Amino acid sequence: MFGIVRPCAHRLGERFTNEWMAHLCGLCLALRGDHGQLARIVTNYDGLLISVLTEAQLGPAEGGRRTAGPCALRGMRTASVAQGEGARLAAAVSLVLAAAKVRDHVADRDGLLARRPVAAAARKVAASWGRAGAHSGAAVGFDTGVLVAAVDRQLGIETLAGPGTPILTVTEPTETATAAAFAHTAHLAGRPGNAAPLAEAGRLFGRLAHLLDAVEDQAADARTGAWNPLTATGTSREEARRLADDAVRGIRLALRDAEFSDGRLAHLLLVHELPRSVDRVFGTTSCGHAAPEAAFGPPTGPYAPGDPGTQGNPYGNPYGNPQGRPPGDPYGGPPKGPDKRGFWLGCAAALGLCCTCKACCADEFEGPWSRKRREGCCSVCSDVDCGDCKDCCDVCECCGNCCSCCDGDCGCDC
Repeated sequence: MFGIVRPCAHRLGERFTNEWMAHLCGLCLALRGDHGQLARIVTNYDGLLISVLTEAQLGPAEGGRRTAGPCALRGMRTASVAQGEGARLAAAVSLVLAAAKVRDHVADRDGLLARRPVAAAARKVAASWGRAGAHSGAAVGFDTGVLVAAVDRQLGIETLAGPGTPILTVTEPTETATAAAFAHTAHLAGRPGNAAPLAEAGRLFGRLAHLLDAVEDQAADARTGAWNPLTATGTSREEARRLADDAVRGIRLALRDAEFSDGRLAHLLLVHELPRSVDRVFGTTSCGHAAPEAAFGPPTGPYAPGDPGTQGNPYGNPYGNPQGRPPGDPYGGPPKGPDKRGFWLGCAAALGLCCTCKACCADEFEGPWSRKRREGCCSVCSDVDCGDCKDCCDVCECCGNCCSCCDGDCGCDC
């Protein structure tokens, strides 16, 4: 699930989380339906933006959703998923770009791909994905040759790039590829007037994705000796941050010129989440939900060292017991948790959690031995700052569901 737009469910709220998941699952199932199970591994967070933009321009349409069967990655639950031309275009773009990425890793002899048998198998898979992506693209009227040409041009540019080469020369092929994909959503939706602003948004999104990928990989590339655009061109992190911030602002401005039937999810992902992605990559924020106790500081009060029950209590403790309550108070003792399971019953419960993927995908589950409530691994928000419930817009104070409180009519200037 690679990609730079990884929103936090705590910020999205229930409605937009469900919509976002509908597009993510729709992309995954479109890949499986058209190209088989193996193709599902190229599902990525950024690819679903193609599906989101298409639906944002079309608006709710009959047949735009279907109920998918239980899936292990959803904790064996059914779900409403997106379908249609937007999802198929997203699948085609994801396949072609994934094929190019595999070929790039083969050329760089990364990891296991340095071994000839593995490299040969990877080239075969990449060729298959490239053909499949071209076929799917043609089915929705998109010429994936633009993407292939951009990728081929990328290899030549990287070969010639060196100190002093403008970093934007290196990012140009990625910009061209994403611009073409974003613009085609306007043709799928029957809104040709949106093609130009969405192409601009796509071009800047491609620039941003390339820059953030370079920043994230720079340290690892230095250790392994792999090629990195920032290192090769001598571009500083400060300059990369400036260009990233400019791209974020440019995307916001470009989206203002596009017309949407319901663009709230697209606005949330491309206007509100992209700045957080930049902050995350450059290490300027962390997630407040990952460790909720951190917001309240270290434990204080009746269990702090020293006089029992007095530290951290401005009113003192006249009862002299650790709970700070009068004798006989039924609430004076610590709460009693559920009875623990024995070893074998716990093993059986753990097996059930693994088989149903609840330990990974459920919002909460019961610990197999302790029976304490625990959060599923995938329910914890990403490593970005979730903020509070008033960080929706820069110029207004509405709820964290990105203007859903006012149905998009809050005077938000972004």
